[in-house]
Amino acid sequence: MDPRSEVLLRQAELFQGDLLLAGLPADDLLGKLPRAHGWGWHAGEHSLLQARFAERSAFDTRAPQRTFDSAVLFLPKSRELTDYLLQALAARLAGRELYLVGEKRGGIERAAKQLAAYGKPRKLDSARHCQLWQVTVEQPPAAPDLHSLAQRYELALADGPLQVLSLPGVFSHGRLDRGSALLLEQLDNLPSGHLLDFGCGAGVLGAVLKRRYPQSQVSLLDVDAFAVESSRLTLAANGLDANVIAGDGIDAAPHELAAILTNPPFHQGVHTDYQASEHLLRQAASHLVRGGELRLVANSFLKYPPLIEQHLGACQTLKDAEGFRIYRARRG
Repeated sequence: MDPRSEVLLRQAELFQGDLLLAGLPADDLLGKLPRAHGWGWHAGEHSLLQARFAERSAFDTRAPQRTFDSAVLFLPKSRELTDYLLQALAARLAGRELYLVGEKRGGIERAAKQLAAYGKPRKLDSARHCQLWQVTVEQPPAAPDLHSLAQRYELALADGPLQVLSLPGVFSHGRLDRGSALLLEQLDNLPSGHLLDFGCGAGVLGAVLKRRYPQSQVSLLDVDAFAVESSRLTLAANGLDANVIAGDGIDAAPHELAAILTNPPFHQGVHTDYQASEHLLRQAASHLVRGGELRLVANSFLKYPPLIEQHLGACQTLKDAEGFRIYRARRG
């Protein structure tokens, strides 16, 4: 059981009504709270919850439309995303209870101050290195318009400017990270066929691929619903059409790919996690046609080349700069 869920269950008498659990982990909490429903934006956790608690978990960037007696937000990593989620929940809970639970090292005390916009917050519990806060929503806000919160910026590229839109919580929100910028410089001479932007974030790489290789089918894949929505906005802003997939890792990707391009993620919440990236390297060959390529950017300290060569083929370093390396490998 996730420690945040354990803290909630210490106060289980508060959560016996119709309850919305926002951003909940894929544990047994829904089993312990039979009148609760989940709302999440992580495709992997949603899939696990759906398998166990059919029809009790929603995957979306927007809160479910049904009425709840109270709601709990499991604190996300991003402060901007926390702002949006608290506002979305508080807008639906006039006169009712909104709870916030999170790890101390995840910034729960700082985030709890954001509750003051809706009433007088108070700390209910502190255990398992987590805290539980509560506020009665006395000042409900207007429901937020998610798309109005998108940050737009323009990339000056050789083939013309590219408009990028990113929503709260998306990796490198409102700016292009240096690793992706370096990878964008290494997209020449890709094999023809189906191209995949793995871990697409705001869709920069996928949009560039579709514009540069208009005859190729392009797919963009991310585990996060806000990233998937951002990618759709970026594609639309540039008049591009591509397939955007919400899925948990490379197992959700199409097969028979000509190339996989990625700035692979290695963070989940406040924890560092390389599992999705390492699983990608182990499974990439099964998603590529013969002669298909994997090109990725990674921090130079990560020991990816041995894993790439073990599971795919000879690993070439295309660029080594600013603490990053661009690797290329081809399926034999």
